[in-house]
Amino acid sequence: MNREKSIRVAVGLSGGVDSAVSALLLKKQGYEAVGVHLYCWPPKSEIEKDGLTRAEWIKKNGCRADEDKAVALKTALELDIPFKTLDFSEEYNRRVVDYFYREYEAGRTPNPDVLCNSEIKFGLFLQWALENGFDYVATGHYAKLSDSRLMIPKDKHKDQTYFLWKLTAKELKHVLFPLADLMKTEVRKIAKKAGLSIADRPDSQGICFVGNVPARRFLARRLDEKKGNVKNTAGEVIGTHVGVWFYTIGQRGRWDIDPKIQENKTPVYYVVDKDAKKNELIVGVGKETERQEFGVGEVSWISGPVPQLQSVAVRIRHGGKLIPVKIVKRSDLLTVRLVEAQRGIAPGQSAVFYAKGGEMLGGGVIG
Repeated sequence: MNREKSIRVAVGLSGGVDSAVSALLLKKQGYEAVGVHLYCWPPKSEIEKDGLTRAEWIKKNGCRADEDKAVALKTALELDIPFKTLDFSEEYNRRVVDYFYREYEAGRTPNPDVLCNSEIKFGLFLQWALENGFDYVATGHYAKLSDSRLMIPKDKHKDQTYFLWKLTAKELKHVLFPLADLMKTEVRKIAKKAGLSIADRPDSQGICFVGNVPARRFLARRLDEKKGNVKNTAGEVIGTHVGVWFYTIGQRGRWDIDPKIQENKTPVYYVVDKDAKKNELIVGVGKETERQEFGVGEVSWISGPVPQLQSVAVRIRHGGKLIPVKIVKRSDLLTVRLVEAQRGIAPGQSAVFYAKGGEMLGGGVIG
């Protein structure tokens, strides 16, 4: 695409195939693409706290930060685009990681990826890009922008709009999502055809920027085990656990259930509530595990003013189905009533609202 004036795009190169193909597509379309790798974990303060060298810390914690940076740089060289690294590690630690621990310790189940997007990728990174003469930032998110509306992309299985509900039209007017109309299989084919060495690299899992570290293990960095009671919904103590912060609403298991109570016929229990102050888990079975109505706070709408809320569906977890709802607004809190009760509605998680046609309207935090 020929352009009279070069349009500059800062492309977040994570070290994955999605961001690599995003940069490739933008370059082919005539944009002036610059690869930018965001270094967010671990910060120097965390390494010093553990009294280890950086190499020792990386090895002990299985962190892929250095590997990801090296892969991102190699991708930029293969694409023949400029490359830069931005260190947001201390800000990420304060804004995202500290929040993650506070929420779990308080008995809630936070979604760090949502905060990572709003505070880091489309917060600090976008701010840096605009201050340094870029017109847009681009990422490898599977999401679609259409006439300033944020839509579910072609690849519904990879849809990441759930994690973007805190963004607004103010940020989105400076954002590009090059993978909007591609399936993941197509993305890998494009990478292979272009000869990118990253074409077959596995997708990263786990906590945003931290990598493939189980949440339980990451929580144990700051939160100690603390034995507490497991109660059934009748208030009877039926076993013990190792700390409410290591469990989430909807999680199933037998834990340390008293064998006299459990016997052989007792079904697997699901966490239905947590009392952080008393360090108690409440577990249930069957209908006891389901909720049909809940509150949603900290609500944010993509377009600003509260949209029309008729014929709205909600998603209560990433990859979860869209469930039709009735929404009643009470002051700053939305009361959401599902058409059918669901298991695993966890305080602290995100409830994200969609209109017919796949437009993501905004979301909030489940109370």
